[in-house]
Amino acid sequence: MSEVLHSVYRRAWWALALRGVFALAIGLFILWRPFDSIAAFALVIAWWALFSGIIQVVHAFELHSAVSQWWLLLISGLIGIAFGIAALYYYPTLSLAFAVLWVTWWLFVSGILAVIVAVWERRIGIRWGWTLAFGIVCILAGIFALMSPPATLAAIMGLIAAFAIISGVLNLIGAFSLSSFKADATSALHGAKA
Repeated sequence: MSEVLHSVYRRAWWALALRGVFALAIGLFILWRPFDSIAAFALVIAWWALFSGIIQVVHAFELHSAVSQWWLLLISGLIGIAFGIAALYYYPTLSLAFAVLWVTWWLFVSGILAVIVAVWERRIGIRWGWTLAFGIVCILAGIFALMSPPATLAAIMGLIAAFAIISGVLNLIGAFSLSSFKADATSALHGAKA
């Protein structure tokens, strides 16, 4: 039993440690080389659209006999493939424009939904001020994102870098916390044998 525990610990520890180091490296690289990171981000968007589109087309043909609306998935996949090819051809402009428009759209939709929820909250008599404020801030941020694409890209990359660094630190903490768990589990196993 101790050998099984040691094997599981070793695999889990290495997985957490490697993910932590990799995430930290990505976060620090984004901060160190922001322009290279934006170029890589544009490539990821293009290749992801292409890959996702191909998977959707294959999946649509697999569902052809089982689902009557299989053609919707096919159209979605073809759009993804077309966008991926166009994003690679018009690299990096199209991918980066897509990222800015996606964030802008997300901010507008979040803001409008928050304003609607605030109206509902007000009608039923619960606190609605913070929800309304959140909605207004989202709408204003969407307007700013649309008017200032470079700042929007910088914010996106900053968020990705912050997420990567925090994720890396938490994975490393988890890896080293696993060491104390292993020690506790091993001593409990030896205590049970005695």
